[in-house]
Order: sequence, then C-alpha cells, then structure tokens
Amino acid sequence: MNALIRAKKHSFLFLTLLGLLSFTSCKSDTSNIEIEGVDGPHVQLLQDNLMISMVLENVVLDGGLRYNIPKYPNSYIEISPDLQSSGTLLSVSVSLDDVFDDRLGNLDPQRLPGGRALPGVAGGQLPAVAFSIEKFHNMSLYVGPEVFGIFVPADLGIDGAIATFSYYMNEKKAGNVSVVGNDSNGEHGGILLLLNMKGKMKKKLMKRAERY
Repeated sequence: MNALIRAKKHSFLFLTLLGLLSFTSCKSDTSNIEIEGVDGPHVQLLQDNLMISMVLENVVLDGGLRYNIPKYPNSYIEISPDLQSSGTLLSVSVSLDDVFDDRLGNLDPQRLPGGRALPGVAGGQLPAVAFSIEKFHNMSLYVGPEVFGIFVPADLGIDGAIATFSYYMNEKKAGNVSVVGNDSNGEHGGILLLLNMKGKMKKKLMKRAERY
C-alpha cells in the first residue's frame, strides 16, 4: 500500500513538472526548455565576460541594485525591474579571468543549497561561493576544472523533483539546465545552469580572455 502511494506521489510530481515545462515552437533537437514564469536563462559572451540573464516574472522589485560577487573580483550580479514585463531582470556578468583563476578551485566544495547533490556532477558537489542578495537567498556560483555554474533560487511551484535538460548555444550543447523543486522543507527550489568548460571550449575561452 505504501509503495502504491509513493508511486502515485512520484507520478503526480512528474506530471506537475511536465506542466511547468515546454519546448520552443520549432521543437528542434537543439531547442532549450521553457520554464513557466521564467524567460531564460540566456547566455552570451561579450568580450571576456560571460553574461547570464533571466527574467523572473513573479518577482517584483521597485528598484535595482548591482552587487559584487564574493571571491570574483571582476564580476558582478545586477537585479532590476524588467522593462518589458512586471517581473525582475537578473543579470550576471562573470569575467573569464575569474573563472580561470586557479584559486577558486580551493573553495570549499558545496552541493545545492539545502544539501542535495548537484545533478549531472560526479560526487554531487563542486567548489563554490554562496551568497544572498535582495529577493534571492542562497544563490551559488560553482567552478571546477571542466564546469562553471550558477544556481538561482526561485519558487517554481513544484516539490521534490529535479529535472535536468541539455542546454544549447548556437545549436551546440553547452551544458545542462536543471529545474530544482523545493526540498522536503519546502525550500531551496530554483534553476541550476552548468556550462561545459573543457576541451576545445576551454581553449577558446582562454584565448578570448587573453585578448582583453
């Protein structure tokens, strides 16, 4: 009986999660998922900075602020009211000089906020810095020899489940994006973006960093 109840619960969570996700209209093999209430994440490379942005439609701010990111001296995060909606635009500018700073590898390894393992990562943890800003508590930046990532806290209206999908840039796989449901305490839900930083991609980015 308990097994049947658990099966029904997991089935309900799966259907709820599917209801929050959709694919772009062209539905090609390189389409990124669309998350209800979120526009993004979007990633651009501007000079020697990775620009990661998303609009959270259900988060409302009256004004914006820019914050320095701990341990990342050349990087920042900015939140502001979105011009095209009533939501909040969150923009993260991460310098490649910071990403390739070997000292970041000495940071304490961390899992997701709340203690769950990082999906798609061997060992479930990476060196990370965690911090909080207005409206966004327990945000984290992760860095490893072959990966860079960011966790943005958000209540997506789901509990328990974590779903991971391929993330594409210019029709090529660039990493994974995970939709993280709230934990057993109803907390620590959000969006996790992990980008590949290995092989040809790493060499390309390191050359880009040397140019600026």
